[in-house]
Amino acid sequence: MRDPRYDILFEPVTIGPVTTRNRFYQVPHCSGMGHRYARSDAHMRAMKAEGGWGVVSTQETEIHPSSDLTPSNQGRIWDGADVGVFREMTDLIHERGSLAAVQLAHNGLHTANRLSRIAPYAPSDAVVDIDDPVQARGMDKADIREFRRWHREAAIRAREAGFDIVYVYAGHDMTLLMHFLLSRHNHRTDEYGGSLENRLRLFREVLADTRDAIGDRCALAIRFAVDELMGSAGVERDGEGRDIVAALAEEPDLWDVNLSDWSNDSQSARFSQEGYQEDYTRFVKQVTTKPVVGVGRYTSPDTMVRVIRQGHLDLIGAARPSIADPFLPRKIQEGRIDDIRECIGCNICVAGDNIVAPMRCTQNPTIGEEWRKGWHPEKVPALAGPAAALVVGGGPAGLEAARALAQRGASVIIADAGTEWGGRVSRESRLPGLSSWARVRDWRLGQLRTASNVEMYLSSPLTADDILAYGIAHVAIAVGARWREDGAGRFHRVPLPFLKNGKIAGVDLLLDQGSVAAGPGPVVIYDDDRYYMGSALAEQLAAAGIDTTYVTPTPLVAAWTVNTLEQARIHRRLLELGVKIRLLSALADRSADSVTIRCVYSGAAEVIPCEVLVPVTSRLPESDLWTALQARREEWLDSRLTRVERIGDCLAPGTIAAANYSGHLFARSLGALAETESADAFR
Repeated sequence: MRDPRYDILFEPVTIGPVTTRNRFYQVPHCSGMGHRYARSDAHMRAMKAEGGWGVVSTQETEIHPSSDLTPSNQGRIWDGADVGVFREMTDLIHERGSLAAVQLAHNGLHTANRLSRIAPYAPSDAVVDIDDPVQARGMDKADIREFRRWHREAAIRAREAGFDIVYVYAGHDMTLLMHFLLSRHNHRTDEYGGSLENRLRLFREVLADTRDAIGDRCALAIRFAVDELMGSAGVERDGEGRDIVAALAEEPDLWDVNLSDWSNDSQSARFSQEGYQEDYTRFVKQVTTKPVVGVGRYTSPDTMVRVIRQGHLDLIGAARPSIADPFLPRKIQEGRIDDIRECIGCNICVAGDNIVAPMRCTQNPTIGEEWRKGWHPEKVPALAGPAAALVVGGGPAGLEAARALAQRGASVIIADAGTEWGGRVSRESRLPGLSSWARVRDWRLGQLRTASNVEMYLSSPLTADDILAYGIAHVAIAVGARWREDGAGRFHRVPLPFLKNGKIAGVDLLLDQGSVAAGPGPVVIYDDDRYYMGSALAEQLAAAGIDTTYVTPTPLVAAWTVNTLEQARIHRRLLELGVKIRLLSALADRSADSVTIRCVYSGAAEVIPCEVLVPVTSRLPESDLWTALQARREEWLDSRLTRVERIGDCLAPGTIAAANYSGHLFARSLGALAETESADAFR
C-alpha cells in the first residue's frame, strides 16, 4: 500500500500532446550497448518501463555519419534502416505503459568521425576536443542548411520509430548546437555568431524544424546544461544559462536541465550528495511554464516529494538510480521503500560507456543481461525442489549469493569469520566520501533478515572439517582477498625484496585501524592499483594531518577513475590537502627512513623521506579453505557435497560490481545447466 505522502509522485504530467503516467522520468543515459547491441539496449530500457518509470529515454542517438562517435557505442538513427531497430524498443516500452523518448544528437567538434572519415563540423575552425590529430571545419551556410535537414529527417525517423518525446540536445559541451551557443567555440561574424541572439539562431531554427517534423503526435524536449561550473568562461545559471532558458522558455514542451560537462552532471557520491544540482537548476521553473525535469541522483522518495512541492521540478529525472533499481517507482507505489536498491554513486555504470562495454552496476548485477541472459532484477526462477546451500563469507559476493539463493527458495546458511557483515564494503565505506557504498551491504542484509529460510552467523570461521560435517550439497566460498604488501602489481610484476628495509603499513591494516596505523609519517603511498583505493587512503591520511606523498607509475593520479569521471576531482582534492604527488615514478629502493623512486622513462632517481610505505598494488585471493577442500574431494560424496565454488574476490579480485555479479551467478546457476556464452547472445 502506497504511503499517501508520496501520492504526488504518481500524478500524471502532460508534456505537449502526450501524458506520462507519473513523475518518474528516466533521462537519456548511455548504456554501452547502443547500436552494436541494440536488442540488449531495448530490453534494458523496457525493464525500466516495467519497473514504473513513466518516461524511458534512449542514450544520445547520432543523427548522421558526420557525428560518428566510434568506438563509443551510442544509438544511431542515420537512416531508415534504423527505424525498425528503435521500433522494437518503443513497442516494448509502450507495452509496459510508459512513454519513449529519444535524444537526437550531432556531436560537432566532440568527435573525430573515425569510422565515417568525414571532417567534423563546428561553428568555426577548431581542433576537436578529443586527442585525435583532427580538426573540425567551420561550417558555411550550405553546411548549416544540411545540418538542419539531417536533424529534421532524424526527427521524422524518430516519429516513425514510435517515440513519444523527441529531444533537441544542447548539453555537456558535446553537441553541435551547444557549440554554436558557446562563445569559446563560436567565433563567427555572421548572423550565427557574436551576440547571444545570433548564437541562438541555429537552435531556434532546429527547434522549429523539429516541431514541424514531429507534428502533433510527439512532444518536443530541450536538454540544456544551465551551468558549466567554469565561472564567466562558460555558461552560468545567473548569466547566459538563465538568458538562454528565458529566450526559449515556451518553445519546447519540456525542459530537461542539468550541469555540464558530463563529469559535473554525473558526479560520484565521493564528491556530491543527493540533490547536488538543485542550486543550479532551481531557477528554470521561474522563467518557463513548461514542465521541467532535472537530476541529482535522487533515491529518497521524501527528497523527491520535497523538490516537487517546492516547485523546483515537475518530474524526477534519474539515470543512475534507475540503473541500480529499475523498479524504484513501483516499490514506492507498493509501499516497499525498504526494498529499494539505492544507487551508491560509484559511477561504475558510467565506466562501461567510457571503456566501450555494456554497463555494469554495483547494486544491480542483472543490468545489461535482460536480453543476453534473460535476467530480471526482481525475479529469479524458483528451484525445482528442496535445496540447501552454505555460503562462507559475508562480503558483497556472499551476501548477494545468499540473498538470491533464498529468493529462489533454498535453505541458506551464511557464516562469516568477522564481527560485522559486508566484508570489503564495510571497511571501504569508512574511507572519505564512500559512506554510501555501505548500501551494498545494507540492502542485502535487509532482504536476508526478512527471509524465513536464512540462518546468519558472525564470528564463525569455518574449516574444511566444518564444511564436510555440515553435509550441505552446495557451498559457495566467498572469503575475499588480501592486499599484497610486497609491491607486486601492474608495473612491478614480481615482489620487491628491498621493501623490507623499512616499515610497511598494508592496505588491510589501514582499512582496519584507520590513519593511526600509519603513525606520524612521513608516509608514501605507492599506487599501482590505479583505481580509487590509493587516492582515498592518501586523502584519509592527509586529512589526519599526516605528511603524505602519493607515487604512481602512471601519468595520472588514480588513472582508471577517468572512466568514472572522478580523476580531476581526486587530483584536485589531494592537492588541496597538501599531498605531494609524484607521477610516472616507480619504486627503486628503500631504507629505514626513505624510499627511492625512479622515472619510468628516464630512470632519474629521487629520494623521498618515508617512515611508512603503503603499497597499493594488487590482491591475492584467500585460497586456504578452497585448497583444503580440494585436497579432500574423495570425502565429498560421503558428506553429500556436490558443488563447491569460489565466488567474488576469493575467485579473482576485482570490483565490488564484479563480486556481486559472481554471487548472483552462483545463485542463478544452482540446479541449472551450466551457462555458456554464445556470440549470438551479444547481437
